[in-house]
Amino acid sequence: MVRILPQTKAAAVNPLKSSQPLGAALAFLGIDGAMPLFHGSQGCTSFALVLFVRHFKEAIPLQTTAMDEVATILGGADHLEEAILNLKTRTKPKLIGVCTTALTETRGEDLAGDIANIKQKRAEELAGTEIVLANTPDFEGAIEEGWAKAVTAMIGRITRPGEQARQSKKIAILPGWNLTVADIEHLRDMVESFGLKPVIVPDVSGSLDGTVPDRWVTTTYGGTSVEDICELGTAVRCIVIGEHMRRPAELLHRLTGVPYAMFQSLAGLKAADRFVSLLSAISGAPVPAGVRRRRAQLQDALLDGHFHFGGKKIAIAAEPDQLYQLATFFVSMGSEIATAVTTTNMSKILEKVPADSVQIGDLGDLEALGAGADLLVTHSHGRQAEQHLGIPLMRVGFPIFDRLGSQHKLTLLYQGTRDLIFEVANIFQANRHAPTPEALDPFRHREMPDELSSSPLARL
Repeated sequence: MVRILPQTKAAAVNPLKSSQPLGAALAFLGIDGAMPLFHGSQGCTSFALVLFVRHFKEAIPLQTTAMDEVATILGGADHLEEAILNLKTRTKPKLIGVCTTALTETRGEDLAGDIANIKQKRAEELAGTEIVLANTPDFEGAIEEGWAKAVTAMIGRITRPGEQARQSKKIAILPGWNLTVADIEHLRDMVESFGLKPVIVPDVSGSLDGTVPDRWVTTTYGGTSVEDICELGTAVRCIVIGEHMRRPAELLHRLTGVPYAMFQSLAGLKAADRFVSLLSAISGAPVPAGVRRRRAQLQDALLDGHFHFGGKKIAIAAEPDQLYQLATFFVSMGSEIATAVTTTNMSKILEKVPADSVQIGDLGDLEALGAGADLLVTHSHGRQAEQHLGIPLMRVGFPIFDRLGSQHKLTLLYQGTRDLIFEVANIFQANRHAPTPEALDPFRHREMPDELSSSPLARL
């Protein structure tokens, strides 16, 4: 059984995790016409905004209540009200996602009550705009929890409760934070190939896919509509990707009765087969020929690539669900997880990670524990460990700011797993060290009997 090792350091040497508010803001960015709003100081928002812009290489709509010293002491309700009204007047968003920070959470403000008062007092001015609160203190959790809390808050606030008439072709999908734009686009294509209609909440593939609108848009453009979130109860099934999305799926089930199917990972042949079989069962349609062809391509990639994976030692640092996804992928290819580092111990998925132990820590722990590994796997901040250890780095997760196209990398189902195999195998091939003649000599270190060591032939 895997051992979960607690964090022992008082400070992060090289931070691995991103904060809860950032994760919540990322989820709100997947909603059409949305505006994430950080309720805290200006610096909290500026730091998150820099990370978003460097990762996505896009203009990111993100605002702040900009609490000052007086508001920090006396309370920030006035700042929150002013910010919401300004956003409504200037940007006319369909949804304002309020993400709390450590500043307001530590003070213990009744933010739910404040927002209720603002909506009641300013009902006419705020008509047509949903305001959703996600309680996301910086001092606990990480990006994974923030994303899940924002999705849970949106379902709880917007989705129409009660049993409703089901649309037999409608599928609700709750993706994990670690799915890229390419992953979600491929997921949609796969579901639609069975004649089904997917509603993905949130859908960053519509808002952060790198397209340039023909006009200036002050909010997010593309993504899931507020109306689609409202009508989630008409779906015949909900598909959940990632253990951290179990809570919003359970809430949707309690509110509307929509049953859900959990996929802790969609990487690998077995997981992809289960997903495709579920879609076939829901739709009543056979698996399309194109999907069967991609499965055959993955099988061929497994045969071609497994020579490069066998016996390799992998050091991974990632959020819990992404750690599980990557670790199970590498182990299925014949590699060994030599080092596993994650951000928080709040997820039950850590108990299933195929490693001897999982360290709650930072990239300093990855560097200390990963010496001797064949590959480092983490985001762009792992480049220092790559330089110090001389071990190649595979960039995954958030943020990736020193490479282009990270959001367009496919990592799931048949095609994504095939691409992962090729990427890793190519890294190993590019960093292969040719053996020296001495290393290839099988008799170099063999001990010889004393009576033979003095023979002239032994010195040849």
